[in-house]
Amino acid sequence: MALRWVALGMLLFPTAALAAAAAPTPAREPPDPETAIWAKLKRSLFENRPVSSGAPGIVELIAPSRADDGAVVPIAIRTRLAQTPGRYIRRLYLVVDNNPSPVAARIDLTPDSGRADVETRIRIEQYSYVRAVAELSDGTLVADARFVKASGGCSAPAARDGGAARAGRMRLSVEPEAAYNEPARAQLMISHPNDSGLAMDQLTRLYTPAYFVRSVKVTYAGKPVFAAEVDFSISENPYFRFYFVPSAEGELKAEAVDTKELRFETALPVQLGASRVPAPRAQ
Repeated sequence: MALRWVALGMLLFPTAALAAAAAPTPAREPPDPETAIWAKLKRSLFENRPVSSGAPGIVELIAPSRADDGAVVPIAIRTRLAQTPGRYIRRLYLVVDNNPSPVAARIDLTPDSGRADVETRIRIEQYSYVRAVAELSDGTLVADARFVKASGGCSAPAARDGGAARAGRMRLSVEPEAAYNEPARAQLMISHPNDSGLAMDQLTRLYTPAYFVRSVKVTYAGKPVFAAEVDFSISENPYFRFYFVPSAEGELKAEAVDTKELRFETALPVQLGASRVPAPRAQ
């Protein structure tokens, strides 16, 4: 899916890669949020389904108005809709309008997720709206957007500290104060260069081939709680915070697949003592 999105971005916007390499146009005020790129993306992703915005309590995107580093921009998606079987957020889309591949992530959630809140770090190539779109179980689509002033994130070289050699090392953790039968916050970190294919090696003057994590799946006690199809718009060493509901002792397990079809796994036993989840064991 991630590779299809990259192709989709290039087909919809054949000049996007060239535009991304140019310096961003200074802007004192953000442009109209209903950009031409967003209009095309909505038609491609959602056909003619309406996408509402500004619905309080459904979805909120938190992002800096200006980022210090376009290669590592922290974002958070916050929701107030309880994940219940009757009505829940089943999918989140994370979109960066002006990136070479605009759809950064498609995240699938379930009632066992407990909460639909997600945090990660993204790359932004030039000044752009960043959007979070929540798709509810009844098909309703709700979006929120923030204009972020950042540049060079996709074409910047990775921090070369043996990232390729460390590719696939993963770590899962769960907040120590998590409670039995309540949404517990978990964190997944993946060592991976997540090369975009747009960064030039300053020594060889060649472009480093694209090589990135394309999918992540997390289960608890065998049930899916978090699944994401992602691309190189996610920063080097991908990081995700998400929720799950530990209703009984079980294993929190994560699997990632990259564009070389390499698979990486890690697991964390979650044992409930009294009514609390203990701190995770060091890995």
